[in-house]
Amino acid sequence: MRILIVEDDQKIASFVKHGLRAAGFAVDHADNGEDGLHLAMTESYDTSVIDIMLPKLDGWSLIETLREKKINTPVIILSAKRSVDDRVKGLQTGGDYYLTKPFAFSELLACVQALIRRANGESEPTRLTVGPLSMNLLTREVFRADRKIDLQPREFALLEYLIRNSGKVVSKTMIMEHVWDYNFDPQTNVVEARMCRLRDKIDRGFTKKLIHTIRGVGYVIK
Repeated sequence: MRILIVEDDQKIASFVKHGLRAAGFAVDHADNGEDGLHLAMTESYDTSVIDIMLPKLDGWSLIETLREKKINTPVIILSAKRSVDDRVKGLQTGGDYYLTKPFAFSELLACVQALIRRANGESEPTRLTVGPLSMNLLTREVFRADRKIDLQPREFALLEYLIRNSGKVVSKTMIMEHVWDYNFDPQTNVVEARMCRLRDKIDRGFTKKLIHTIRGVGYVIK
Protein backbone atom coordinates (compact mmCIF):
# COMPACT_ATOMS: atom_id res chain seq x y z
CA MET A 1 0.00 0.00 0.00
CA ARG A 2 1.37 3.43 -0.99
CA ILE A 3 0.80 6.63 1.00
CA LEU A 4 1.44 10.28 0.11
CA ILE A 5 2.34 12.71 2.91
CA VAL A 6 2.18 16.46 2.23
CA GLU A 7 3.59 18.17 5.32
CA ASP A 8 6.09 21.03 5.66
CA ASP A 9 6.93 20.41 9.32
CA GLN A 10 9.96 18.14 8.98
CA LYS A 11 9.64 16.75 12.51
CA ILE A 12 6.03 15.67 11.98
CA ALA A 13 6.76 14.39 8.47
CA SER A 14 9.68 12.28 9.71
CA PHE A 15 7.58 10.91 12.58
CA VAL A 16 4.76 9.89 10.24
CA LYS A 17 7.06 8.50 7.53
CA HIS A 18 8.99 6.29 9.92
CA GLY A 19 5.81 5.05 11.58
CA LEU A 20 4.07 4.16 8.32
CA ARG A 21 7.17 2.52 6.86
CA ALA A 22 7.58 0.44 10.02
CA ALA A 23 3.97 -0.66 9.52
CA GLY A 24 4.86 -1.87 6.04
CA PHE A 25 3.61 1.02 3.88
CA ALA A 26 5.45 2.66 1.01
CA VAL A 27 5.62 6.42 1.61
CA ASP A 28 6.26 9.45 -0.60
CA HIS A 29 6.67 12.91 0.94
CA ALA A 30 6.28 16.47 -0.35
CA ASP A 31 7.03 19.51 1.83
CA ASN A 32 4.88 22.00 -0.10
CA GLY A 33 1.47 22.06 -1.74
CA GLU A 34 2.63 22.39 -5.33
CA ASP A 35 4.89 19.33 -5.17
CA GLY A 36 2.18 17.45 -3.28
CA LEU A 37 -0.38 18.23 -5.98
CA HIS A 38 2.02 17.12 -8.70
CA LEU A 39 2.65 13.78 -6.98
CA ALA A 40 -1.04 13.23 -6.24
CA MET A 41 -1.96 13.84 -9.89
CA THR A 42 0.80 11.81 -11.49
CA GLU A 43 1.24 8.84 -9.13
CA SER A 44 -1.14 6.23 -7.74
CA TYR A 45 -1.75 6.30 -3.97
CA ASP A 46 -3.99 4.31 -1.66
CA THR A 47 -4.33 7.18 0.83
CA SER A 48 -2.92 10.68 1.29
CA VAL A 49 -2.15 12.64 4.47
CA ILE A 50 -2.30 16.40 3.81
CA ASP A 51 -1.53 19.36 6.07
CA ILE A 52 -3.56 22.55 5.66
CA MET A 53 -0.97 25.28 6.25
CA LEU A 54 1.46 24.55 3.42
CA PRO A 55 3.86 26.76 1.46
CA LYS A 56 3.19 27.50 -2.26
CA LEU A 57 -0.29 25.95 -2.21
CA ASP A 58 -2.45 25.44 0.87
CA GLY A 59 -4.06 22.13 1.70
CA TRP A 60 -7.61 23.37 1.06
CA SER A 61 -6.72 24.30 -2.53
CA LEU A 62 -4.77 21.09 -3.04
CA ILE A 63 -7.70 18.91 -1.99
CA GLU A 64 -10.22 20.96 -3.98
CA THR A 65 -8.10 20.62 -7.11
CA LEU A 66 -7.82 16.85 -6.67
CA ARG A 67 -11.60 16.50 -6.35
CA GLU A 68 -12.19 18.78 -9.35
CA LYS A 69 -9.88 16.52 -11.37
CA LYS A 70 -11.89 13.46 -10.22
CA ILE A 71 -8.97 12.05 -8.24
CA ASN A 72 -10.71 10.19 -5.43
CA THR A 73 -7.73 9.08 -3.36
CA PRO A 74 -8.85 9.12 0.31
CA VAL A 75 -7.51 12.18 2.16
CA ILE A 76 -6.65 12.50 5.85
CA ILE A 77 -6.37 16.16 6.78
CA LEU A 78 -3.73 17.10 9.37
CA SER A 79 -4.24 20.49 10.97
CA ALA A 80 -3.59 22.53 14.08
CA LYS A 81 -6.95 24.22 13.44
CA ARG A 82 -9.38 22.76 15.93
CA SER A 83 -12.64 24.68 15.46
CA VAL A 84 -15.83 22.98 14.35
CA ASP A 85 -15.96 25.29 11.32
CA ASP A 86 -12.48 24.19 10.23
CA ARG A 87 -13.37 20.52 10.58
CA VAL A 88 -16.58 21.02 8.62
CA LYS A 89 -14.69 22.91 5.91
CA GLY A 90 -12.14 20.12 5.68
CA LEU A 91 -14.80 17.48 5.09
CA GLN A 92 -16.79 19.65 2.71
CA THR A 93 -13.66 20.41 0.71
CA GLY A 94 -13.17 16.71 0.03
CA GLY A 95 -11.31 15.34 3.02
CA ASP A 96 -12.32 11.96 4.39
CA TYR A 97 -11.01 12.40 7.94
CA TYR A 98 -9.86 15.41 9.96
CA LEU A 99 -7.07 14.80 12.47
CA THR A 100 -5.94 17.64 14.73
CA LYS A 101 -2.37 18.19 15.90
CA PRO A 102 -0.92 16.93 18.14
CA PHE A 103 -2.14 13.43 17.34
CA ALA A 104 -1.37 9.85 18.30
CA PHE A 105 0.25 7.82 15.56
CA SER A 106 -1.97 4.86 16.47
CA GLU A 107 -5.02 6.93 15.51
CA LEU A 108 -3.46 7.99 12.21
CA LEU A 109 -2.53 4.39 11.39
CA ALA A 110 -6.02 3.14 12.23
CA CYS A 111 -7.48 5.87 10.03
CA VAL A 112 -5.20 4.97 7.10
CA GLN A 113 -6.17 1.31 7.39
CA ALA A 114 -9.88 2.13 7.65
CA LEU A 115 -9.83 4.38 4.56
CA ILE A 116 -8.00 1.74 2.52
CA ARG A 117 -10.54 -0.88 3.57
CA ARG A 118 -13.42 1.44 2.69
CA ALA A 119 -11.91 2.30 -0.70
CA ASN A 120 -11.62 -1.41 -1.47
CA GLY A 121 -15.23 -2.03 -0.43
CA GLU A 122 -14.30 -4.77 2.01
CA SER A 123 -17.16 -6.23 4.02
CA GLU A 124 -14.81 -7.72 6.61
CA PRO A 125 -12.70 -4.83 7.88
CA THR A 126 -9.99 -6.62 9.84
CA ARG A 127 -9.12 -9.82 7.98
CA LEU A 128 -8.07 -10.78 4.45
CA THR A 129 -8.21 -14.38 3.24
CA VAL A 130 -7.42 -16.47 0.19
CA GLY A 131 -8.08 -20.18 0.50
CA PRO A 132 -6.47 -21.49 3.72
CA LEU A 133 -4.37 -18.32 4.12
CA SER A 134 -5.57 -15.48 6.36
CA MET A 135 -4.06 -12.25 7.63
CA ASN A 136 -5.35 -10.09 10.45
CA LEU A 137 -4.77 -6.41 9.64
CA LEU A 138 -5.07 -5.34 13.26
CA THR A 139 -2.86 -7.90 15.00
CA ARG A 140 -0.73 -8.36 11.84
CA GLU A 141 -0.82 -12.13 12.29
CA VAL A 142 -0.74 -14.48 9.31
CA PHE A 143 -1.91 -18.10 9.36
CA ARG A 144 -2.02 -20.83 6.76
CA ALA A 145 -4.45 -23.37 8.13
CA ASP A 146 -3.27 -23.76 11.76
CA ARG A 147 0.32 -22.72 11.13
CA LYS A 148 1.36 -19.23 12.11
CA ILE A 149 3.68 -17.50 9.62
CA ASP A 150 6.04 -14.80 10.82
CA LEU A 151 6.57 -12.03 8.26
CA GLN A 152 8.76 -8.96 8.16
CA PRO A 153 6.88 -5.64 7.63
CA ARG A 154 7.73 -5.48 3.91
CA GLU A 155 6.72 -9.12 3.43
CA PHE A 156 3.43 -8.41 5.20
CA ALA A 157 2.82 -5.42 2.90
CA LEU A 158 3.65 -7.52 -0.16
CA LEU A 159 1.30 -10.31 0.89
CA GLU A 160 -1.46 -7.80 1.68
CA TYR A 161 -1.14 -6.31 -1.81
CA LEU A 162 -1.28 -9.77 -3.42
CA ILE A 163 -4.35 -10.80 -1.42
CA ARG A 164 -6.17 -7.53 -2.12
CA ASN A 165 -5.65 -8.40 -5.79
CA SER A 166 -6.37 -12.12 -5.36
CA GLY A 167 -6.83 -13.87 -8.68
CA LYS A 168 -5.36 -10.93 -10.60
CA VAL A 169 -1.85 -10.87 -12.02
CA VAL A 170 0.17 -7.94 -10.65
CA SER A 171 3.29 -6.85 -12.46
CA LYS A 172 6.69 -6.10 -10.99
CA THR A 173 6.09 -2.41 -11.70
CA MET A 174 2.74 -2.43 -9.88
CA ILE A 175 4.34 -4.10 -6.87
CA MET A 176 7.20 -1.59 -6.79
CA GLU A 177 4.77 1.33 -6.96
CA HIS A 178 2.55 0.09 -4.13
CA VAL A 179 4.89 -1.74 -1.79
CA TRP A 180 8.18 0.15 -2.17
CA ASP A 181 8.63 3.92 -1.97
CA TYR A 182 11.10 4.64 -4.72
CA ASN A 183 10.83 4.83 -8.50
CA PHE A 184 10.86 1.57 -10.40
CA ASP A 185 14.27 0.44 -11.59
CA PRO A 186 13.96 -2.32 -14.22
CA GLN A 187 17.44 -3.58 -13.30
CA THR A 188 16.75 -4.29 -9.63
CA ASN A 189 15.79 -7.75 -8.42
CA VAL A 190 14.37 -6.62 -5.08
CA VAL A 191 10.87 -7.78 -5.99
CA GLU A 192 12.04 -11.21 -7.10
CA ALA A 193 14.17 -11.66 -4.00
CA ARG A 194 11.44 -10.62 -1.57
CA MET A 195 8.82 -12.65 -3.45
CA CYS A 196 11.05 -15.72 -3.24
CA ARG A 197 11.31 -15.36 0.55
CA LEU A 198 7.59 -14.75 0.88
CA ARG A 199 6.75 -17.78 -1.26
CA ASP A 200 9.08 -19.92 0.85
CA LYS A 201 7.26 -18.88 4.02
CA ILE A 202 3.74 -19.20 2.58
CA ASP A 203 4.04 -22.36 0.45
CA ARG A 204 6.89 -24.39 1.97
CA GLY A 205 5.60 -27.71 3.29
CA PHE A 206 2.24 -27.50 1.53
CA THR A 207 1.24 -29.50 -1.56
CA LYS A 208 -0.97 -26.75 -2.98
CA LYS A 209 0.97 -23.61 -3.89
CA LEU A 210 -0.77 -20.25 -3.50
CA ILE A 211 1.75 -17.80 -4.98
CA HIS A 212 2.40 -18.26 -8.69
CA THR A 213 4.83 -16.62 -11.11
CA ILE A 214 3.38 -15.77 -14.51
CA ARG A 215 6.54 -15.67 -16.57
CA GLY A 216 7.11 -12.37 -18.30
CA VAL A 217 4.00 -10.82 -16.68
CA GLY A 218 4.09 -10.86 -12.88
CA TYR A 219 2.68 -12.69 -9.87
CA VAL A 220 -0.71 -13.89 -8.67
CA ILE A 221 -2.05 -15.44 -5.49
CA LYS A 222 -4.95 -17.83 -5.85
